[in-house]
Amino acid sequence: MELKYQRINDLVIYLFGDSEGEKVFDRLKVLLSEFPKQEKEDKFEAKQFFKLEDIILITYGNSIYQNNQKPLETLFIFFQKHLQKFINTVHILPFYPYSSDDGFSVIDYLAVNPDLGSWDDINRFQSNGIQLMFDAVINHISSKSKWFEQFLQDDSKYSNYFISIEPDTDLSKVTRPRTSPLLTCSKTKNCKKWVWTTFSSDQIDLNYRNPDTLIDVVEIILKYILSGAKLIRLDAIAYLWKEVGTSCIHLPQTHAVVQLLRAILDEVAPEVLIITETNVPHDENLSYFGNGNNEAHLVYQFSLPPLLAHAILTGSAENLSHWASTLNLPSCTTTFFNFTASHDGVGIRPLMGILPPEEIQLLVDKTLLHGGKISSKANTDGSSSPYELNITYFDLINNPNLGESIDIQVKRFLVSQAIPLVLTGIPGIYIHSLLGSRNHLQEVEETGIARSINRQKLDVSIIENEISDINSIRYQILSGYKKLIMCRIRENAFHPNGHQKILHLSPAIFAVLRISPDGTEIILALQNVTNQWQSVTFSQDCFGTVPPKSLVDVLTRRNFISQEKMVIFMNPYEIIWLKSQ
Repeated sequence: MELKYQRINDLVIYLFGDSEGEKVFDRLKVLLSEFPKQEKEDKFEAKQFFKLEDIILITYGNSIYQNNQKPLETLFIFFQKHLQKFINTVHILPFYPYSSDDGFSVIDYLAVNPDLGSWDDINRFQSNGIQLMFDAVINHISSKSKWFEQFLQDDSKYSNYFISIEPDTDLSKVTRPRTSPLLTCSKTKNCKKWVWTTFSSDQIDLNYRNPDTLIDVVEIILKYILSGAKLIRLDAIAYLWKEVGTSCIHLPQTHAVVQLLRAILDEVAPEVLIITETNVPHDENLSYFGNGNNEAHLVYQFSLPPLLAHAILTGSAENLSHWASTLNLPSCTTTFFNFTASHDGVGIRPLMGILPPEEIQLLVDKTLLHGGKISSKANTDGSSSPYELNITYFDLINNPNLGESIDIQVKRFLVSQAIPLVLTGIPGIYIHSLLGSRNHLQEVEETGIARSINRQKLDVSIIENEISDINSIRYQILSGYKKLIMCRIRENAFHPNGHQKILHLSPAIFAVLRISPDGTEIILALQNVTNQWQSVTFSQDCFGTVPPKSLVDVLTRRNFISQEKMVIFMNPYEIIWLKSQ
């Protein structure tokens, strides 16, 4: 055996045993040998994984549309016109043919939904220097997929691609992210079978005990890489492997599959990054870093969105600061994916062990007060509890019923968006946050789905008019966002692998000291999370042993004379990023 494949061999032996594992390993070797060799044979350097300019836009392929034009073409034109100078990566949410869940019930993993465009439209992004994140929706597949249809026909090839189980099996220990039934009755050609459906009756879980399933999924991911994927997002990966009698979440075999995918990419495409989507409590989420070199390169910071909203809504950053002070990266090949909003709601489970129940309930109450919805999950005792807040992030922290001025709403929102930009990691920005969208209640009424509230499809001609109007919310947010991002990507202190230290200067201020990877540049980022004037006191010693002569706010170029004890006065929701001169 080639030494470089040892990790891959060990993992498949662990998953399938000696005899079957050897066969799986041989099949994987054939796949890897057929993968095109890189032009550069040099060993990939860890420092190349993440770049200062890495900013990721999260969007559906049809979040922006224009009549008589394919949505992917419209998105590309809009991106080039307005975003390419300060965002270098686009996460186009599942652009494959689908049957439900806005793309996450995939019918064909290797096709582009013709309603969106074609592979040529996808390739246009990468050929113009835009990096792409692809979704690997590999926990489940659509009930309308060829795989499941063949299963229903009792095709022997697909008989083990899905998990059939007797309906009276005790599954009470299984962790549920939904209130829908865990098992769905499906009528095959010869009999009825109850199949595992973690998320919905249209999303049939795949069986990874079957080697053919794993091999097919690996081949799909390799084809994504050949199609230009720079990042592979493992959707709902925590639920991948099932063992009756367990919680069926975060099982060792699930981690082994992630490690196997990482080992494969390390061999054939070391420049491609794995990002895991695990909307779970914080410590469980971080477990997908593995040992820092063998699982995900990035994990979503699922605790950040609700903690940040809590800080803004209560006017206190204490809980946010305490949590952020615990963040540490296990290696230079990992970093955090910092975001406030996505196509889904704001998760509640990631707050477990961080906020007490009454503070979590405050978020639920504010969501309902601000016109949002609440999605629930089933508990093992048969009850249900809140799972996520369904609301746009703008309306989560701005009560649309108060009639506040646009100016204060925009300032409040921008300070919430500045914090993910200053934390260690790579920022992810949902298109509806970038454009300051409000709750889209009409679509919720039409679909009956709570998540539709922040998945509005935007007419590009209307958006163009609004972002050209200096008095509009969309213009002020987009222009404010651009200023923050352009400043961030110029400063080495904000590098994704730079160091950070949380300073507890005042409950009203989220303060983080950022230091460039080489230690030569330091920025103190101050964010006032309240609607009141605040004074902030800190020592100049935080900038190093040599006192700076002066400090400059890199956002406004305002200068401050350095003193042993600095006192800064901040406006409501003001953002100040201080750099030594």
